[in-house]
Amino acid sequence: MSRILLVEEGHDAASVLLDELHRAGHETEHIEDGAVALHRILTSPPALTLLDVALRRVDGLQILEKIRARSDHPIIVLTALAQESDRLRGFELGADDYVCKPFFPREVAVRIDTVLRCAQRQRAQQAYVPITFGTVRGCAILDGHHLPLTRRESLLLRALSSEPGKVMTRSKLLEAAFPEALEVNERVVDTHIKNLRKKLATVSTAHDWIRSVYGVGFAWESQMAQGAFAYHGTERPMPFNEA
Repeated sequence: MSRILLVEEGHDAASVLLDELHRAGHETEHIEDGAVALHRILTSPPALTLLDVALRRVDGLQILEKIRARSDHPIIVLTALAQESDRLRGFELGADDYVCKPFFPREVAVRIDTVLRCAQRQRAQQAYVPITFGTVRGCAILDGHHLPLTRRESLLLRALSSEPGKVMTRSKLLEAAFPEALEVNERVVDTHIKNLRKKLATVSTAHDWIRSVYGVGFAWESQMAQGAFAYHGTERPMPFNEA
């Protein structure tokens, strides 16, 4: 059983989702006020927070930004805003997943389980990231294998591997790999990621080092400390709702 905090205004809107989470075996708490929720998360963090964007006093994105400045507490954003820019903003601030309203309560319960599994995997990964960077430009060593990288590839790899499991948007990766460029299309990141994946595959073709998150960006999946290159594809985060 996991303790789930639902931060959303309106009892009627929250009751159906709370009932589904109870059926899924979770302990739940419902808070409607953003400022109260922020205090609760910081002082007594639950296993995961479902965070609506439209809240009184302190909105959901402000809460997300403040929490991310202090911890990697799992957060799923709930919102009626369905524009791509809104979703990207949530991920850039550190959301683990993003669910657009209206949604099926069962879907949210499944996403909670997925994010919680990912959080457990990330904690294990943080203890073992088999990658180091040499003093020579373009030199990286992954699990004992030397990788010849271009400058852009090296910058991308540094950015991704610095926060295992965290989804990084294309815009953030563009800033990391092209710090001096003023006008570069974000899709150039995809080209460099493709080339980087080919080089990573020389270390192991059985492990997907860089995970794609549709419409958002990429995340680094370091090798698990237990069992070389063990990876369960079914544990990947579900794509967010495109509706």
